[in-house]
Amino acid sequence: MAVRLKDLTKIEDKLVAGHGMCLGCGIPLIFKVILRATEDPIIAANATGCLEVCTTIYPRTAWNMNWIHSAFENAASTIAGVEAMYKSLKKKGQIPADKKIKFMAMGGDGGTYDIGLQALSGAVERGHNFVYVCYDNNVYANTGGQRSSATPLGASATTDPAGAKSAGKIQGRKDLTKIMAAHNIPYAAQASPARWLDLYNKAEKAFKADGPAFLNVMCICPTEWKYESSMGIRLAQMALDACVWPLYEVEKGKYKINFKPKEKKPVLEWLKPQGRFRHLFKEGNAWMLEAIQKDVDKEWDELLKMEAPASK
Repeated sequence: MAVRLKDLTKIEDKLVAGHGMCLGCGIPLIFKVILRATEDPIIAANATGCLEVCTTIYPRTAWNMNWIHSAFENAASTIAGVEAMYKSLKKKGQIPADKKIKFMAMGGDGGTYDIGLQALSGAVERGHNFVYVCYDNNVYANTGGQRSSATPLGASATTDPAGAKSAGKIQGRKDLTKIMAAHNIPYAAQASPARWLDLYNKAEKAFKADGPAFLNVMCICPTEWKYESSMGIRLAQMALDACVWPLYEVEKGKYKINFKPKEKKPVLEWLKPQGRFRHLFKEGNAWMLEAIQKDVDKEWDELLKMEAPASK
């Protein structure tokens, strides 16, 4: 039986009121869903970033669970150490054999795609049993809006500003979900706050996985994407409809697409409401819009070919 939204509201919140996230930020919604996807206690390591800074404004905390602040680069290493200690204490009989604890690490795209990738890759290669969640808002939102390797082609960022001689970032974004799937881990997936049930189901699978699991979640960001805060979820859905952010999962190496739009929308419909792409609609930048559409079409077609035949 599928979980109902009203059932989730009855579960005790692990991320409570009192955080300082921006109005319309996707982070609270994402983690309020994910943290309800297991009944077991959770120990989490949180890389420096928007989530960490905004939930632990001294002397307050918005965390109603065991939570560790890690540096930008080592959240995965931190939780791997905690998980290893848990296994050791169980062997020694200092933790009951039937005591179940889930382990989780969290980071933004800066702390995951870039600064923390080495620690994450190492932890999953060693097979530590934990879930890593990347809230991907495409930018170093906590430190001034610098571009990250998750920043899309054509976006304007403080370290890749659009101007008279620049059309924004000229590189495409790194495909981290496929990189993590290539580690041959039990479970990897992309999700979105626009589809809460899909996000919940993927988080539940990740927590149940026998080994490392990875969730990459599109995180709407009104501050750096520069859109009206009330339209965040609509913008997240537009990314799905335009195939900018495909929903898919990789279980034991098999790809499955979880959402296919009935009518694939042009990418410019997703770009236009965002101030970070405003310059692309000025005279002389049509070539960049064409390049972005071409890249999205290519990646979507490749993903369709990767999908396991049995799941179609």
